[in-house]
Parts: sequence; C-alpha cells; structure tokens
Amino acid sequence: MASPGLIPLVFLLLVVHCSARVLYPLPSRRNDRNRQPIQTFRPYNVAHRGSNGEIPEETTAAYMRAIEEGADFIETDILASKDGVLICFHDVTLDDTTDVANHTQFADRKRTYEVQGDNITGYFSVDFTLEELKSLRVKQRYSFRDQQYNGKFSIITFEEFISIALDAPRVVGIYPEIKNPVFINQRVKWSGGKKFEDKFVETLKKYGYKGSYLSKEWLKQPAFIQSFAPTSLTYISNHTDLPKIFLIDDTTIPTQDTNQSFWEITSDDYLDYIKEYVVGIGPWKDTLVIASNNYLQTPTDLVARAHAHNLQVHPYTFRNENQFLHFNFSEDPYNEYEYWIKKVGVDGLFTDFTGSLHQYQEWTTPFSNGEEDANKLLDRIVSLISKFKRT
Repeated sequence: MASPGLIPLVFLLLVVHCSARVLYPLPSRRNDRNRQPIQTFRPYNVAHRGSNGEIPEETTAAYMRAIEEGADFIETDILASKDGVLICFHDVTLDDTTDVANHTQFADRKRTYEVQGDNITGYFSVDFTLEELKSLRVKQRYSFRDQQYNGKFSIITFEEFISIALDAPRVVGIYPEIKNPVFINQRVKWSGGKKFEDKFVETLKKYGYKGSYLSKEWLKQPAFIQSFAPTSLTYISNHTDLPKIFLIDDTTIPTQDTNQSFWEITSDDYLDYIKEYVVGIGPWKDTLVIASNNYLQTPTDLVARAHAHNLQVHPYTFRNENQFLHFNFSEDPYNEYEYWIKKVGVDGLFTDFTGSLHQYQEWTTPFSNGEEDANKLLDRIVSLISKFKRT
C-alpha cells in the first residue's frame, strides 16, 4: 500500500495529466525526479577504474558495466595529453595497459623521466596528443583476467567519463583523482598560467558538479575529489566546495609533493589539520590491518582515529582473486566485505568487482521495500502521463 504522503503527489500528477502538454524527456537525459537517488545509508560501492575485474580499466565499457552492476560511484584517474586534454588513465606510461608498442609510428616516443623520485622509462601520455592517444587500444592489466576485450576500447577523456555518469538511469556519483599533479604540471602547460588542478576543477564546474557533502547540489550530482598530493587538495579547496578525499599510500612511500612520511600524515595532529580541507581519507587497506604470512592481524586504530576527527575512511583496493584475498577469509570475497564493513567499520570501498560488493550489500543491507515500491509507483504514474495526448 502506498504511504499517505504519496496521495497529494498523485493528485498533483493527475492534474498535470489532464491539463499539461506531453512530457518528453530530452535524449540521453532523464528527469532527476524519476531517477533513483544515490544511497547514503551504507558504505559506498566505489567502482575502481570501472568494473575492471571484468573489462579493461578506465574504458567506457568498464564504467557502464559498473553502473549496471550497482556502483554508487565510478572512480577514475585523471592525467593529461600533450595538448592539454584531460584523460582517464592510471599510469603515467602507456606500456602496461595499451598496445602502444605495436604502433611503429610511435617508436621514437620512448622517454625516461623522473616521477616521484624514480627514473621511469616508457611511453608517456604527456608526449602524445589526444588524437594519437585515441588511436591506441586498451588491454587488460592482469594476465589472469578475461582477455577477450583487449583491443576493443580506446582511452577516454574526462568529459566523456562525466557523460557516462550523467547518462546513467539512476544517480551515479563520480570519484576522479588528481593523478601525479607534480609530474603533469612539469610536462604540460596551459594558457594563462593555469595549472592541472585548475583545468580539473573547471571541467567539474562545466558539467554542474558543486556543493558540499550531502548538500542538495551534491546529492543531485555526487562527486568526491581524491589525490595523494595534499597541496593539490588544499589548493582546490579555494576553488570548489566538493568533498575531497586524501589518499594515503603504503607506509614506505612518502607523499609525492610534500615528502611527508606515512606516520606524519596519519598522526592526530595531521588529521586535525587535513580535516579542514577533506571529508575523508583513502588508505591502502593493508595499512589499516597489517598482514603476516597472508593472515590479517589486529586492526590498527587509524579508522577509529579518523572517525574521531569526523573523517570518512574509503580503503582501496578490494579484488576477488585468491592471490588478493587473505587466508582469514577462506578465499571468499563476501567474507572479506563482511570483515571490513562490520568489524573495521569503513565508510566506502574501492573494488575491482562492483557486482560482488553490490550483491553483498543488497543481501545484508538492502533498500527498504517501501522505498522501492514508492519509486516504482511514481515511475508508473509519470510513464502514464508521458503517453497522454490531448485531443
């Protein structure tokens, strides 16, 4: 039975049905009132580079599969081409996940650059125009995953990524990373003295992304901005109020821009400082719970301390394959999700297998039937109205 609160709305819609013109949605855009809103009552399902456990990472198909499988947010890494176009790609080099080595016309593009203190040799995206990057084809990173999609998809731009989220049949958030900003700002120059971070924020604003966490604007088009570079996050805090997540690497890796240690950036003093700029942290999960002989030990206090500073915790990366599952979980990813959500108490999870996490969430904390029934009823009413033709 529909709730009493729906009766006035139904009456209003019937009035519209009798007096207004036919409602025709714009192509590839759905009326926000008819789209299921993003859920906020359980930890977020963040599709890490799309559903890349099934389809090559950072491709249109991987993101569309993730949306189909129930992702709350689709995550991407943002880099730049030689001509300053923002692209979705994880590595600064193209070698591991594209067929660049097969393109003989690019044989002279191999370079050695210093990236975060290390000399790296390969084909760098910053040495290719967007047109040249589009001529490459993406392949699966891991040999033990499905290889049938290799060569079928191209690199996409940040704007194309955003369009995928906006075209989804329900509200799907985006979770872009400002990737390697020090390196990008060294190698790519934009007019007017603008930086990588400026172009990044400009793109988000162009497509209407704005608003603080859980604000009306944010709920309409949800987004988290993430980065391992604290100076990038503090810089963009003056240009957008979108919520930001400070990514934290392994204990042996210092921050790429400020050269701070893991222990410094996870101290209470630093959490107290960074909370003025971010709403949460995104640590590598093995720094939250240390493993020994592939068995997880007692969780550290980082999640509890982050929560005490009113910071969310979104660890990365959850993967279904046995080599990524600790022995504690009997090679069962659902047991792993249960542990991290129920015992460790995280607020979101980056996963390569969006469908698995969504199934776990639906089995353990599903949407209420009443909410689903109400949404279905409203969808049916709007569908009837859209078919009405005045005579």
